[in-house]
Amino acid sequence: MINLKDLAAAIRILSVDMIEKAQSGHPGMPLGMADVAAVLWAKFLRIDPTCPAWFNRDRFILSNGHGSALLYSLLYLFGFEDVDLNALQSFRQLGSKTAGHPEKTLINGIDFSTGPLGQGLAGGVGMALAERLLNAEFGDALVHHKTYVFAGDGCLMEGISEEAVALAGHWKLNQLIVLWDDNHITIDGSTDIASSTDMKKRFEANNWLVLKCDGHSPQSIEKALTQAQTSDKPVLIDCKTTIGFGAPTKAGTPKCHGSPLGADEIAGLRQKLNWTSAPFEIPQALLTEIRAQAKQWEKTRREWEKQVEKSPYRQEFIKRLTQEIPACLSTVLKQYKEAVIHQKEALATRKSSQNIINLLAEKMPSLVCGSADLAGASYTKPQTAVAVTKDNYAGRYIHYGIREHAMGGIMNGLAAHGGLIPLAGTFLSFVDYMKPAIRLACLMELQEIYVLTHDSIGVGEDGPTHQPIEQLVSLRATPNLLVLRPADSVETAECYETALAHQKTPSAIICSRQALPLLRENINENLSAKGGYVLKETPERRNVTLIATGSEVSLACRAAALLEKENIAAAVVSMPCRELFELQSASYREAVLGTAPRLVIEAASSLGWDRFIGETGAILSVDSFGASGKGDDLFKHFGFTPENVVQIVKNLLL
Repeated sequence: MINLKDLAAAIRILSVDMIEKAQSGHPGMPLGMADVAAVLWAKFLRIDPTCPAWFNRDRFILSNGHGSALLYSLLYLFGFEDVDLNALQSFRQLGSKTAGHPEKTLINGIDFSTGPLGQGLAGGVGMALAERLLNAEFGDALVHHKTYVFAGDGCLMEGISEEAVALAGHWKLNQLIVLWDDNHITIDGSTDIASSTDMKKRFEANNWLVLKCDGHSPQSIEKALTQAQTSDKPVLIDCKTTIGFGAPTKAGTPKCHGSPLGADEIAGLRQKLNWTSAPFEIPQALLTEIRAQAKQWEKTRREWEKQVEKSPYRQEFIKRLTQEIPACLSTVLKQYKEAVIHQKEALATRKSSQNIINLLAEKMPSLVCGSADLAGASYTKPQTAVAVTKDNYAGRYIHYGIREHAMGGIMNGLAAHGGLIPLAGTFLSFVDYMKPAIRLACLMELQEIYVLTHDSIGVGEDGPTHQPIEQLVSLRATPNLLVLRPADSVETAECYETALAHQKTPSAIICSRQALPLLRENINENLSAKGGYVLKETPERRNVTLIATGSEVSLACRAAALLEKENIAAAVVSMPCRELFELQSASYREAVLGTAPRLVIEAASSLGWDRFIGETGAILSVDSFGASGKGDDLFKHFGFTPENVVQIVKNLLL
């Protein structure tokens, strides 16, 4: 049996060696939590280093991701192929897998990208919820595992933690165990300079079981973890630790939080641990013992694979593991487009979105919908959906409450867990609450769908607090995010089809509150998937090209009709997704945009449109906050009328 103190010593030494060689990193947390990590990984965490993606493994999230050296040490010691000594020695260097904070896409064995404090905790709630949802569908034989989260004082201070903790307790996610690195130290000093929260009372008030252990006593740690296994609610284990444990002069102080210890301090640590091996050298006997211990779950994993093979759910379960999108969806969406063309009904794109979500929910068991208390406004609740509750994990609709921040973080956990595609809605003006989580989703290449409604000044009387201006710019500036703003029901269906086709990219579908006329009747090709296309071409040479998105596309069409009466040939380009348009060939982009002067029309910030208009173009936009009034009146007030577009075009052509 492995000696847990030797394992903890190896974690400590490898961690400080990495940080010292890089001359960058955070040694305090790895030194403080090494004993807890040793007990958890050696005795409780069900993982198989030979098969890091084993679906029924326990999940481990390092929410206090600045302590990444601890995780990399564990992955190396337990024999994960992606982390060898070269990886440890290149810690925090350009091109290394061992980045400053853990990144899911770089190493097989990292379940979640962390760094912004609290996001990992929220993601852990999402993973624990995913486990319960899939367990309700496929049973204990296929899905039954724990989610363990390391969290620090900073994670528990960030506001997202309160939202996520409340939901975890509300849903009674008893497969979630959070181990709190309770060292009472942050960068600025003792936590009491900024907090007097009684964490035990806080978590108990949110329906958690709170346990306590000495974070440097393997026996105390094991006792708490053993008790946590049978809880009927989520568990917080208060691990009382010393930051920088073992460092002769810096332990217990902020000095060891975010800076290398230095040669003298490391020498004192080695002496205290009786560690005589050279830097990055682990005694072979100890390494052999650790890796032998790591094999304890390999047999369990192989038995699970046999359970999958003989399960009546096998076929559907494998589809989930591979995130396979049902082949019938293409036909279903085509039939929907044919139906709306036949009906020719003006619909708000949020309503078109709802109709499509209803269709998807029938055909996609992997789809999990939700909203931030806006089911009646963002229209993300499928007609047949049953709500997820602590008594019914078979539901597929999540009431997040007024908690956009946690909603984004929990969606990340649902998606990162695997087997589910989360979709959730709120108003576009509130997306800033979700932005840190959206950014992480993009970094982790997670397939998620954000339905962001009430997309412009067309919101009307709710006024500028609810009228998004800069939000589209912010979303479009985020790498690896598709921002899709459809102009009618056909484009809305195409945008969903596009979002589902991009399995490593989150998508934001931006929907109108107001009804929009049907503009498209040609559905032979998904034109929205190209990002931009010519909706209305001129019979002869163009005099001007009108480029618009969303509700402004119909405005551009009305303006083009007026211009035609004045013998000005205006083409209309619909550009539902700038990101996808810029991925098209140069020849395609040139053909769509043309050589005539261009006018961009979008009821939001102008930032970013300059590169589409050339030297002679113009932009009709809203570069101030909105105003309170009827939507139609606001569009007139800000110049979004066919007559004003005509005048701008005439000025362009002078």
